[in-house]
Amino acid sequence: MKIALITSFPPSRHALNEYGYHVAEQLRQERSVDLTVLGDYLPAPADELPGFKVVRCWGFGRPGNLSTLLRAIRKLKPDVAWFNLGFASFGARPLSAVLGLVTPAAARLNGVYSHVTLHQLFETVDLEDAAVASPRLYRAGGWLATHLLLSANSLSVLLPAYRRTLNEKYRRGRVSARSHGIFAAKPDPPDFTRRGNPIHRILAFGKWGTYKRLELLIEAFDRVASKFPDVELVIGGSDHPMTPGYVSGMAQRHASDRIRFLGYVPETSIANLFREASLAVMPYTSSAGSSGVAHLAAQYGVPVIASGIQDFHDLAEHEGIAMRFFTPGDADSLVEQMLLALNSPDALQEMAWRSYAAGVAMSMPHVVREYIRSFRQHERVKTLQLAASLRRTGQFHRSDELARTVGEKIQKWQDEDQIASPSA
Repeated sequence: MKIALITSFPPSRHALNEYGYHVAEQLRQERSVDLTVLGDYLPAPADELPGFKVVRCWGFGRPGNLSTLLRAIRKLKPDVAWFNLGFASFGARPLSAVLGLVTPAAARLNGVYSHVTLHQLFETVDLEDAAVASPRLYRAGGWLATHLLLSANSLSVLLPAYRRTLNEKYRRGRVSARSHGIFAAKPDPPDFTRRGNPIHRILAFGKWGTYKRLELLIEAFDRVASKFPDVELVIGGSDHPMTPGYVSGMAQRHASDRIRFLGYVPETSIANLFREASLAVMPYTSSAGSSGVAHLAAQYGVPVIASGIQDFHDLAEHEGIAMRFFTPGDADSLVEQMLLALNSPDALQEMAWRSYAAGVAMSMPHVVREYIRSFRQHERVKTLQLAASLRRTGQFHRSDELARTVGEKIQKWQDEDQIASPSA
């Protein structure tokens, strides 16, 4: 099966590049898949990651993304064009964002099966938190963009509640709910000798400045540190594109021996960062989708304290990630939950093992193979429906070419099944 994966891709640092990389890495391991990544342009020349076929053919904020992507898709002629998207993947401004989001529907019109993995719903985004200047325009754009994405052959969301919202509000499209997945194939179990020995590290990780803010967490941490001396706060990640300078400003005011700002954390350093954390804290004021940070915490068996917003409750219920919740915006509630966790080593270990077990159940190989199965199923159903239609009209036996094409596709399925079976 020939798959074109349309995603931001390292060494790009645009949103969802890490997720795109891990999906591509697993696709690359599947012997029945021929993968090409259609990635975003890099701001400066850089070597591509070894082992990947990458075509750089679109860019954040560029108005011509629709035409350049379609040109690349037509040239490649994939069986599946798989889009890894959020609403702002193609640009921060409504026009560039919406023009890019036309691409999955346009690919379908060009005869290519198009699938969208959508990481957020517009309905769940707090526009004030997201620092949106024209909320009314963005709402209209979000409604239009959702309809455009539902015009792809199929679409996946990462929480069951999102699927219900799409089905109830838009009443169109073929929508599935799938797991976000962890990034590892076989995650290592948590090593508790690296936590609280003697320092308990509290980790906050993300792109900061909009709905992910640090003021409440730093206030709460200062109060926790006054009662629990062997603790430090580690803040990883850079600015959200809408809030340049936010992290450096917070670092100038608050960095100390007990509050460390790491800035951008490269992929190679993420594992140790999480393995040494006793707690991960998600002090968000709203949500923009199924949390990648929560899934990293599950991968490394790190207990999570999260703002008690609905998406996080749904995530904990749907995927089994161990979370404790504090009242959004309430420093007293966050302090209480942090102290309860730090003073309960047995409870911390139980949460760690529970999250790790949840992570093992949604490894990236499992998640990606479910996508591949659904792509194969669609192709087979479409071909068999075509053969049945031709038989009904009496055209099948009169066309050697059509019969040969159907026969070749059936043989291709059998070959793919034989290739895939050893790794399934």
